[in-house]
Amino acid sequence: MKISSFAFVSILVFSISISACASTPLPESGEKSPAPQTEKKVEVKKTPDVIFVEKLQSALEKGDLEGAIDHFASIPDELKDNSEMKILHASLLLSANRTKEAAEIAGELKASDPSNKEVLELSAQIALASGDSQAQNAALKQLLASDPNNAAANIILGDQQQLKKKYKLALNNYKRALISEPENHDALYGYGKMCWYTGDFKSAKDTFQKMYDIDNKDTTALSYLGKLAAEDENYKVAIDYVEKAIKLEPETYDFFLDYGSYLRNVGRYADAEKAWTKAIQIEPDYFLGYAYRAGLYDEQDKFKQALQDYHMVVKTNPAYYFAYEEIGILEFHEKNWAVARAAFSKANSIKSQTAYQLMIMATYIMENNHFEAKKLAQTVMKNMNKESLDYKMIRLYHDQGPVNAENTISAALEKESDKTKRGKMLYYFALFYQMRGSDAIAKEYYSKVTKMQTPLFFEYRLAEWAEKEL
Repeated sequence: MKISSFAFVSILVFSISISACASTPLPESGEKSPAPQTEKKVEVKKTPDVIFVEKLQSALEKGDLEGAIDHFASIPDELKDNSEMKILHASLLLSANRTKEAAEIAGELKASDPSNKEVLELSAQIALASGDSQAQNAALKQLLASDPNNAAANIILGDQQQLKKKYKLALNNYKRALISEPENHDALYGYGKMCWYTGDFKSAKDTFQKMYDIDNKDTTALSYLGKLAAEDENYKVAIDYVEKAIKLEPETYDFFLDYGSYLRNVGRYADAEKAWTKAIQIEPDYFLGYAYRAGLYDEQDKFKQALQDYHMVVKTNPAYYFAYEEIGILEFHEKNWAVARAAFSKANSIKSQTAYQLMIMATYIMENNHFEAKKLAQTVMKNMNKESLDYKMIRLYHDQGPVNAENTISAALEKESDKTKRGKMLYYFALFYQMRGSDAIAKEYYSKVTKMQTPLFFEYRLAEWAEKEL
């Protein structure tokens, strides 16, 4: 969690005011100023409050959050009761996820000054972090009653609406926040993202450009400017933006995911592979880097590398059924029937469909295990419409080839108006003939699949491979 902006303002104000108090006093009215002495240097003794603030600033500048928090143990008496220092302390604790300690300080502050805007903002943030919706709503209500455009309150509300996917409501919240704080980073970020989500790409681009103009080291702005350029298929511009972001933050996972995608779209496959490999090195336990790289290998017919990555996808994200499908396809191509069956079985357990069930049956038949194929078919057919093409194909795989069933399916395929459904079932009809040893008929049906334009089903690839093999 980021430290709230008012915390940094507090320490800056203290730094300026304390430094001013510690400077050499001016001569009283009527006194002559002493003649300048070039050789002699006047040493100003720093007071404990100045020393404390300087050390605190140093810790924060180094990014030493825990060090900054620990430093409050030595806070001088002059600053112990100061509300701004307490707000800063609580904000730092909140940033370190020490919510309970932050809440104790915020409670003391609220008791002494219940209408203090900064304290209410802090209280709302603490309530949000601790999941206390009642306390959060009370703080937000009080803030918005005095200022409907309060930035902190509207940002919290905007974030909540965004999580609910109520993007237009979130957009309005961020817009109100920007009325009171036009350069607030979080409000600009939220507003820009919601503009993008609601299709207002120009406003999104203008907003992220404004963020970049405010701070040319803002990697969030650079990242989203890259995404927007890619949305317009300006991949070279997108690459330039994300490369700048990577230069500033060379260990950010998402930047390398995007970088790989942009490189792939301009045909720089080797560089895309390197980008996704770097992403995997940064976060080896997250699945997307493996999924992207697997797709790249798959596209280049590097099936063994693709399989390794798809297996890592399901290891790091067991619920990602699409990867099980890809494993099933590639392992089937490699004739690893048991592994392919396990993958299709897992995919079917997540998202049951006839295609997966037919592939599972096919792997059993390839192993001459007709008993298990029939057993699965019997289970599946119980709840199926007996007039459906799906049922007829399952029945064919169960019975292994009565002539009348084949003729019935052939006629049903000709009548099928759904192009995707027809293509999928043509494949399974061809596979049936191939498994039975009727290669010439199988090739005829595989050819009907491969001649289809813009195929949107995984069986198309299997048909291409099978046709070449025959």
